Amino acid sequence: MSSEMYERIRNNPKFIKLVQERGKFQWTLSAIVLIMFYGYFMLIAFAPQLLGQKIATGSMWPIGYTIELFLFVFFWFTTLYYVQRSNKVYDDMA
Repeated sequence: MSSEMYERIRNNPKFIKLVQERGKFQWTLSAIVLIMFYGYFMLIAFAPQLLGQKIATGSMWPIGYTIELFLFVFFWFTTLYYVQRSNKVYDDMA
């Protein structure tokens, strides 16, 4: 493809809208994931005693494991949501 064709694509209002919407969506999800990820490590650094507490009386399961499991599942669902939205919304726009 020629540079002239690339220029026409870049200047197309539909393409500009696609890039803006996809970028905003990506940055939002990235911010959520990074805040949760680094928030968990901040909790480990500054409140390890909280993470060591048991989830319930008589339980052997600490709060830290519960948060870690939640984050793992949440990150998977975030990835699935991103892929689903990309396939349904952004592929149609492209």
